[in-house]
Amino acid sequence: METRKAVLPDAEQLRDLIADYSGDGTLLPRSLAEICENIRDFTVAVEGDELLGCGALHLYGPHLAEVRSIAVRTPHKGRGAGRVLVDALLEEAESHHVQCVCLFTRIPEFFAHMGFAEAKREELPDKIYKDCANCPKLHECDEVAMYRGELPHFAILPRPAKLQLRLRQPLVKLET
Repeated sequence: METRKAVLPDAEQLRDLIADYSGDGTLLPRSLAEICENIRDFTVAVEGDELLGCGALHLYGPHLAEVRSIAVRTPHKGRGAGRVLVDALLEEAESHHVQCVCLFTRIPEFFAHMGFAEAKREELPDKIYKDCANCPKLHECDEVAMYRGELPHFAILPRPAKLQLRLRQPLVKLET
């Protein structure tokens, strides 16, 4: 078993694998277009020509990255593919000099064995703003926030809507 970066021809298999885990809410559903758009985030575990599992590393900035979309085909569960994928994603985060890697999970014991500790959601605002706002379980989330590294002391968030609106107004009011 080895890992490699995903390529566009993997996209349909990734969509199908993630769909196997999104029906019950374990993973957020991802469309084929979304997977193609973010294919460079994905790493796959393979054995020969067979794709065993996938995972993605989403970069928010040097302060934070997120491990997401970890999925292993059912016949291959328990063979270490999940661990191999997480290790590869952590190595990638390290190569980008990321200070903290986070994830949201329903199986915290799996990630605790890899050095992740529990965090409060509020300590990861980049993740909350980007994904949680669109999640159907926003107000009844059953996932545990976890991190590895140094929790960020800031967030990279877009400008508030009011500020954006003011910038679109003319600088000088013309009288008629």
